Amino acid sequence: MGIPAFTEALKKGTSGIKHYPELEALNFSCQLGAIPPLSEEKVTAYFSSLQLKHFQSSGICYGVIAGMDAFRDAGLDVAGKNESPLTNLGIVFGTGTSGVEKFREAIYKLDEGQVRRLGSTTVAQTMASGVSAYLGGMIGAGNLVTTNSSACATGTEAILMGYERIASERATQMLCGSTSDHGPYVWGGFDAMKVTTYKHNHEPHRASRPMSATASGFVPGSGAGAFLLESLESAQERNATIYAEVLGGAVNSGGQRLEGSMTAPNSRAVQHCIEMALQDAGVSGTDIDYINGHLTATVKDPVEIENWCAALGRSGTDFPYINSLKSMVGHCLAASGAVESVAAVLQLQHNFIAPNLNCEDLHPEISRCIDPKYIPKQYIETPLKTVVKASFGFGDVNACVIFRKN
Repeated sequence: MGIPAFTEALKKGTSGIKHYPELEALNFSCQLGAIPPLSEEKVTAYFSSLQLKHFQSSGICYGVIAGMDAFRDAGLDVAGKNESPLTNLGIVFGTGTSGVEKFREAIYKLDEGQVRRLGSTTVAQTMASGVSAYLGGMIGAGNLVTTNSSACATGTEAILMGYERIASERATQMLCGSTSDHGPYVWGGFDAMKVTTYKHNHEPHRASRPMSATASGFVPGSGAGAFLLESLESAQERNATIYAEVLGGAVNSGGQRLEGSMTAPNSRAVQHCIEMALQDAGVSGTDIDYINGHLTATVKDPVEIENWCAALGRSGTDFPYINSLKSMVGHCLAASGAVESVAAVLQLQHNFIAPNLNCEDLHPEISRCIDPKYIPKQYIETPLKTVVKASFGFGDVNACVIFRKN
């Protein structure tokens, strides 16, 4: 989508959610999704004709576009094919699955005894690290090049992994982000679990309702987000555009103990993750101006708000602004942490809070915890200095990162 267009969409509260007849034909309860459109012209600007031969991985495609855009926006040059790799630049780019459509094609061909017709790119498109491998080759990255996978916490965790590698002086620059394939073979399991919404199939813009009393589940989304992290000294020497500083963060797990499970968070572990992030960043709960929440439009939204109140030690009229990008783009699964972190940093840079769509009927348990005016329904301009993004994923895993205006 690109930074200017994405920033404008945030300000306007533009929904990217649509109805897909394919999902209706497959008897999905949720027949909605958010799929970034990719024209042939757009794709061929990033991939060679050889790379696109038998290419079917939407997740790798999204990841490469986001990653290369971040790399170029940072003003960096790729290593030439006859040059040494960039030993101080690495990649951590996460995903949940890779090349599901390619897997499907491969399974049918194998079942038909056509193993020799799988082609030479099946492995590269379906291996979990496919997205980082593609990016690594395009850029010539010579440091750590890897893929992480922690369900919905993947993107936020990737940013922290890159941050830690730079902080430990094992890299100067790290390209970090996450991506997610789209389509029925990725989304079907969630539909079967009944965690996606069954309402508003023919009113897609009203369907994703984080913090709403009438929320009935999330709308699945897809796409990718990426950051080029760099040591401050290196960025200043290059006179690079600095969008924000990563102050610190934390990752942990609730161990699927207490009320935590494969699909539900352990609240104490969530609070501890936020508290550890504050400590690592050297800030207190009172320093936070804005929260980019996980807030998936499920029954756990009020619990998340309670956890924020406990971890920050703030409630009522003392609570910071909070919003959920999912009201516009749905739940991008493994891509969500990175996409939402990009949204958080753009709001930080430009001093605004994007509107929360579809929560005019705020959940009463949430309004009892915090003043509704800190859940803006319209775009507002306000000075921002320190913001926090957290993601909570299946498997009871958590990640929290804190950004500050440079």
